[in-house]
Amino acid sequence: MRSMKRTPWTRAPRAAEERSAWRQGVAVSVATSAYGVSFGALAVAAGLGVWQTCVLSLLMFTGGSQFAFIGVIASGGLAAAPSAIASAALLGVRNVAYAVRMNAVVGLSWWHRIAAAQFTIDESAAVALAHTEPRARRIGFWVTGLGIYLGWNLATLAGALLGDVLGDVRAYGLDAAAAAAFLALLWPRLRSRQAAAVGVAAAVVAGALTPWLMPGMHVLIAAVVAILVGRFVGVGAREERTS
Repeated sequence: MRSMKRTPWTRAPRAAEERSAWRQGVAVSVATSAYGVSFGALAVAAGLGVWQTCVLSLLMFTGGSQFAFIGVIASGGLAAAPSAIASAALLGVRNVAYAVRMNAVVGLSWWHRIAAAQFTIDESAAVALAHTEPRARRIGFWVTGLGIYLGWNLATLAGALLGDVLGDVRAYGLDAAAAAAFLALLWPRLRSRQAAAVGVAAAVVAGALTPWLMPGMHVLIAAVVAILVGRFVGVGAREERTS
């Protein structure tokens, strides 16, 4: 009977993919964590204390929701807290979809899944799904999630303490670093017609709706559009192959 043991020829590609997951996780962590400086400074400018700002990053830990929260607070004060919570919750709904997909990635034990809940964010899911080998996916998820959690909270504290010194942190373009990291992960996956159609449709819808809807709604609608476009384009592609 043929042996099922891994040979050097099968181990080498897997080891290379695992190293790639480490590199991507670290790179995305650095790029995304830098953006935490903006959150810390903007949160203090919106009227939150340093400790309140840090608690938000420690417990909420989902960048888009945090920025939505302080954006509403800055415009309406504490009276706008219900709207701020609603906006943050809407943006956080996407993490539920990530959790379903990451359930089989993070590990088989229940404590792995419980621990992973705090680190299931856009970036950790994206790095994990950029790979195909199960161990590489786990490495990508945990390295990215833990790296960003540590870096984001340190950057939040720095931004909150140095906000007055830094001035308008939006002028540094730190948000562009996080977006660039996402684009680098997404670009290799846009080779097929279906993936390109899904990406373009979701981006157009989200961009068009952003000025008109409360924070979070455009993300959810764009996600629905992406699912529909992916479904119909995929059906069309299968029909072309079978005809």
